Amino acid sequence: MIFVDTNYFLRFLLADISLQHKEAKRLFQQAAKGEIRLFTSTIVFFELYWILTSFYQKSKPQTIKILKDILLLSFIKIEEREILEKALAKFQKINLELEDCYNLTYACQKGAEKIATFDKKLIKNQSPS
Repeated sequence: MIFVDTNYFLRFLLADISLQHKEAKRLFQQAAKGEIRLFTSTIVFFELYWILTSFYQKSKPQTIKILKDILLLSFIKIEEREILEKALAKFQKINLELEDCYNLTYACQKGAEKIATFDKKLIKNQSPS
């Protein structure tokens, strides 16, 4: 198994550094053919979000599309894929940061009855959905 770091996803998706893009594309193609197995972490997913929105100044819709595209790469194992998909859907609908949407989704999945927070926007959006 090969762990895929944030910069491999960025080079593959943005194609801004030609040689690195080709290398990342080759790795992903090998995995898509079943020749190798890839995995990544929830932290990498959030690093992508932060880098896309801060450094690359991607809009919310652009960022959501890129992150959805990553979650569609079924040949890459992402342990919390379902939670991330639901958090991204929530992020698309409501005015919260992705990490708050993730925490709401995670808490719901784990059976939390309430979230102890002082964040008024987070409190307002607490719901089972």
